[in-house]
Amino acid sequence: MTRPLTSRQQNVYDVIVKTMNELGYPPTRAEISRSLGFKSPNAAEEHLRALERKGVIRVIRGTSRGIRLPAQETEVAEGGVDGEETAPSQGLPIIGEVAAGSPILAAEHIDRYCPLPPEYFTPRADYLLRVRGLSMKDVGIMEGDLLAVHRTERIRDGQIVVARLEDEVTVKRFHRQGHTVHLEAENDDFAPIEVDLRHDAFEIEGIGVGVIRGGNGQALD
Repeated sequence: MTRPLTSRQQNVYDVIVKTMNELGYPPTRAEISRSLGFKSPNAAEEHLRALERKGVIRVIRGTSRGIRLPAQETEVAEGGVDGEETAPSQGLPIIGEVAAGSPILAAEHIDRYCPLPPEYFTPRADYLLRVRGLSMKDVGIMEGDLLAVHRTERIRDGQIVVARLEDEVTVKRFHRQGHTVHLEAENDDFAPIEVDLRHDAFEIEGIGVGVIRGGNGQALD
C-alpha cells in the first residue's frame, strides 16, 4: 500500500495538479518553490523525489517541466486526448520554419524526428517546435529550445499557445477580453500583440506542454 503523503508533500502535489489543470502543463521546480515559499528549487526537488518514490508522480530527468501524473498517463494510453491520432512511430516531428499559409505539420516543415513518445508529455505532444528569440525567456523557454506542443483549439485564459497570425506563427501567453485577444510575451522587452477577432486572421495551433532544453538551429519566435 502506498505510504500517505506528509502535509508538505500534499501541498507540492496540489500545486502540480492545480497548475496542470489551469495551464495544461506542469510547474517548474522554481515555480513550486515560489508558490510554497521554499528558499530554493532544491527543496522542491526533494519533495518531488519523495512523491515519485510513493508513486503519485513520475519525474522525467533533464526537462524543466518533467513531471507526470500516472493517472493522466493511463487515461492517455487508453484513449488519447481529444480523440486525436497518435504521432508517427518514429517519434515526435521537429518543426522548423513554417511557410506562410501552409499547415504547420506539412512534410516540408519537418526537420527530423525526436525519438520520444507523445505520452512523454501531459497532455500528449503532437510535435516539437524549435524556439527562436527570447520573448518567452521568463518562463524558461529559451533560444534553441524545443517546445512540445499539443494540438488543440480548446484553450484557457493564461495558457501558453502556438498561434497563427496572418502568415506568421508565434508562441505567447493567451488572454482574451471579449473580441480582443492579447498575446503576451514573458519578457518585458517585448510588447503584447493585440488581435481583434472581428477583423484579424487568427488561429490556435496548440498549447505548450513542455520544453526540451537546447534544441539548436533556427526556429519560431
